[in-house]
Amino acid sequence: MTNLRLINFLLFQLGWLACVLAAAAQQAWLGSLLGLGVVVLHFVLSKQPQVDFKILVLVLILGGSWDSLLTALGILRFDSGMMISLFAPHWILVMWLLFATTLNSSLGWMQGRYLLAAVFGAIGGPLAYRAGAALGAVDFSSTFDAMVIIGVGWMLLMPTFVVMAEAARSAPAEKETSQ
Repeated sequence: MTNLRLINFLLFQLGWLACVLAAAAQQAWLGSLLGLGVVVLHFVLSKQPQVDFKILVLVLILGGSWDSLLTALGILRFDSGMMISLFAPHWILVMWLLFATTLNSSLGWMQGRYLLAAVFGAIGGPLAYRAGAALGAVDFSSTFDAMVIIGVGWMLLMPTFVVMAEAARSAPAEKETSQ
């Protein structure tokens, strides 16, 4: 793992933990601010900020919609950071931004490995939510049902995110036209 990939991995972990612990302590705004600081630092260090921005927007829309659906259905319950009822809290949205920073960096090894990405998502997604619940940031209507639904969702989302990152990375850079 190169230095930037290691830094990306560590910063993601730091941002994730800040968001979860702050939400659990009813200080979600603090976690969101720290998480956004990590995202900004990612852009400062990024060699491809335009590509990273595209990925962040796509992941935020898709991931935020996924967690908002789970929230609206009552599968996920949050006590902190809710801005609009039935939508995922702001700190979860920041976590999606944090996650997006990893797709062409510390998780870049998944590109082209879609089956592995699906397995990684099916296992890692539920584990992350379960860890968040153990720390007190989220609750489930039914832990078993939530883990199955989250696992299936992440099994589909992770390869989708990998494909999106590949597409954003391989898209030709927009050329300026001078007239």
